[in-house]
Amino acid sequence: MAASGACGRLVVSLAHVVREPAGAPEGALILLHGRGADEHDLHPVLDVLDPDRRLVGLTPGAPLSLPPGGRHWYRVERVGFPHRDTFAPALSALGDFLDGWLAEREIAWDRTVLGGFSQGAVMSYAVGLGPGRPSPAGILAMSGFVPVVEGWEPDLASRRELPVSISHGSMDPVIGLDFGRQARDLLTEGGLAVEYHESPAGHSLDPSTLPALRTWVAGRGRC
Repeated sequence: MAASGACGRLVVSLAHVVREPAGAPEGALILLHGRGADEHDLHPVLDVLDPDRRLVGLTPGAPLSLPPGGRHWYRVERVGFPHRDTFAPALSALGDFLDGWLAEREIAWDRTVLGGFSQGAVMSYAVGLGPGRPSPAGILAMSGFVPVVEGWEPDLASRRELPVSISHGSMDPVIGLDFGRQARDLLTEGGLAVEYHESPAGHSLDPSTLPALRTWVAGRGRC
């Protein structure tokens, strides 16, 4: 996951897939997969959300391999409360990797849409709202929650007016609907610009919400 670069600098890397833009990128779209999937899982969704390939797309893979298989961002012991000892190093690795990748592409965070599904949505909140972290152009949270974990708190004061799109299925048996509503209420009360979509779906990407998410993404990550 890490290697030494020039002058002994530690270069963090995660497995990842890149979707190149049609031309010079106006920004970046980063999507983080859910529990047990990998970096290929949401790669096709890049074209769904950005069909004109206006943005360079990136789908990183989580650093952990846990039962029952696939990649994981953290261990699940209780929904809503990531396991601190796995969450913290994964968050650090993800933040360092994304910072380095965007710097190499010469794309600023304020031109970057960061999103994900399930655990990926949780990590998008963690990176995009983390204290001391740069603010992205927007956060796209699909079927997730704002994490409650020792050692991490969302910095909402510096994120006022940050666009956030939340989508959640009302029949989600894995991460219940209340988590989506709690995130909506927390971020709205914190002054963020929240767009909320609720649909009669389970723990999945609901095709009926994708046109609205595509429109939302089209308004983000511009020069």
